[in-house]
Formats: sequence, structure tokens, C-alpha cells
Amino acid sequence: MIELKELTKDYGTTLAVDNLSLRVSAGEIYGFIGPNGAGKTTTIRMMGGIIEPTAGSIMIAGINVHKNPVAAKKIIGFVPDRPFLYEKLTGMEFLKFIGDLYRVDLSSLYRKSEELLKQFSLWDWANEIIEAYSHGMKQRLIIAAALLHDPKVMVIDEPMVGLDPEAVRMVRDILKGLAAQNVTVFVSTHTLSLAEDLCDRIGVIHKGTLIAQGTVAELNLAAKTGEARLEEVFLTLVREV
Repeated sequence: MIELKELTKDYGTTLAVDNLSLRVSAGEIYGFIGPNGAGKTTTIRMMGGIIEPTAGSIMIAGINVHKNPVAAKKIIGFVPDRPFLYEKLTGMEFLKFIGDLYRVDLSSLYRKSEELLKQFSLWDWANEIIEAYSHGMKQRLIIAAALLHDPKVMVIDEPMVGLDPEAVRMVRDILKGLAAQNVTVFVSTHTLSLAEDLCDRIGVIHKGTLIAQGTVAELNLAAKTGEARLEEVFLTLVREV
């Protein structure tokens, strides 16, 4: 469903992503972890069609993101690390706006918006302007908006920032539910406990290079850390590079 092949982003003075190749299957939740400045957000932005790669390719369900960006974006639900919201709109108005951008059928747009607002515990705030929302509420609204057009692939950068424990559990369960419906989830996070609990496989990027990937058990083998938690495995892997 997702295939990155020899993906590279060179800013001239900085090689942000270096020859990155990986595959993620339909219905799989793939975690993408690494230190600050490792290349996670650059990779996510290339996958979302926001920035162009210097070299390599990104295929989403057989569609080349940079040769056919509109077709690719129609099937991607994208949640950036710093989402932008039109804060003078209400939550419902914002979802209707996003639905129009994705050409969601008007006959189902209100129903889908209502379902998502209820699912993310935002229904009571549906007609309040977004600037009155807490940070966590805004984050939930952004994720809800990314689901409005029934994407086949979710690409998410730091989904749990600003969420309280109850909301973290809610979003985690929603992502697991999407995977059960054969939606592919690619999630970048610094929350290693979340990656360990949520993801089927995890890729570790450091200095722009994918240094390891696999299940937690497979990463333990690569790091020679026995049956350690992901935090210890991660620290061991990045120290060795």
C-alpha cells in the first residue's frame, strides 16, 4: 500500500533523508521513530505531497505521489505536526469546508461530520468557534477532518501531542479500528510507549537513514537487547550509529 524507494531529500547543507526505502502493507500500522532532526517530519511531508523529494519515489496504492499528487491525496488522510485551522469557523463549519475540498458527497457530508464529531467527543462543541477549543480538542478535530473522505492510507505526524490520557486511548483505539478495516496507518511519534502498544512494525530513522525496522521482538534482536522495552532498544540502536 505504501512504498518508499530510495527516497532522498537534500537541502544542500543538510541531507535530511538519505536513500530511504520501506514498504507498508494494507491494514498495517507502521511506527516511524527517531531522535529530533532525524528526518521523520521531512519524510512525512514528502509522503503528503507538501515537499518534493530530491530523488526516489513514493507510491501510495500504486499512485506516484509526485507524478499524480491529486489522485494520491484523494486517498490519503494527512495529519501534520503543526496543523493549520481556520479558527473563526466552528468545528462543524471546518469539517464541511474540508469535505468540500475533498468533494465529499453533500448527501453524506453532514452525517459523516456528525459521526466524527461524536466519535472524537466534540459534538457538544460542534457549533463553537475553533479558537475556543483547547489544544487537545483542536488536535482531535484535525484527525477527524483527515478521516472525512474515507482515506485508504493515514499519514500522521505526532498524533498524541497535547492529548490527555483519555483522548490518547480514544485516538489509539480509532487507529486500531481503521487498521482492522484494512486502512494503512503510517505514524511518526516520539511517544515510544504508544509505538510499542499500537504498531505492527516500527522503523527507526537516524541522521536521515533507516537503521532498523521490524516488530519490537525483531528490533530487540537487531539491538541485542533481549526482551527489553522499546525505549531501551531505541536508545541502543541510535547510540551504535
